[in-house]
Amino acid sequence: MRYLELKIPPLALCAIFAIAIPGLDNFVQSASVPFIGHRIAATALMLLGLTFAIVGVVEFRRAKTTVNPLTPQRATSVVDSGIYRLTRNPMYLGMALMLLAVAVWLSTVLGYALVPLFCVYMTEFQIKPEERALLAIFGQEFSAYMTKVRRWI
Repeated sequence: MRYLELKIPPLALCAIFAIAIPGLDNFVQSASVPFIGHRIAATALMLLGLTFAIVGVVEFRRAKTTVNPLTPQRATSVVDSGIYRLTRNPMYLGMALMLLAVAVWLSTVLGYALVPLFCVYMTEFQIKPEERALLAIFGQEFSAYMTKVRRWI
């Protein structure tokens, strides 16, 4: 299944999942599990997700390295400052949080189930190939970073 690696832009995949959460719920009626304050929680998750994603992009721009997730081999430096001290993938974590926000807003069990599916897909077909490319470019420097900072959180 390596043919799926680095093929779908992460923003496009996030959009597909964001559309799928309410879309699938219309076709397959899943249990609804609203809780008191779920819309406030969803708004907070959305803002947190946007913050993680934007701060991740800003940090890459400061380091003058590529933000194109389909060409990790063009990276010019290991970014390990700012938000990258907390997570190796703040942009993808931000996307996952935004998808969770959609699921919480709609309160559908199916929506909640799609968020981990997004994370699994991203890990296997985006993050792991990126890590291999960065290890090939930066070797021990990136390897040491991997041991210090978790992939997601």
